[in-house]
Amino acid sequence: MEKKPLSRAVVTVIGKDRVGILAGVSAKCAQAGANVIEVTQSVIEEFFCMVMIIDIDNLSCSLDGLQTCIKEECNDMEVHVMHENIFNSMHRI
Repeated sequence: MEKKPLSRAVVTVIGKDRVGILAGVSAKCAQAGANVIEVTQSVIEEFFCMVMIIDIDNLSCSLDGLQTCIKEECNDMEVHVMHENIFNSMHRI
């Protein structure tokens, strides 16, 4: 039996660095049934930037709902949650 490809989304969080951002975003994803597949983050001086790829096959809410939950956790940061297909279409040359 062939494995079905994962439905994935891209999560970005940008703002002033503080303790617990990655933990908070990961917890919100887990609560919504999303599994973190890959994450990269960097801090440049006081600025935090994170890009996360999540598996949304078992998501218990909409992507907009997940974005709202993450924004509540990171209310002073710029947060985007976008389905991988839309992300890829936007960045195709």
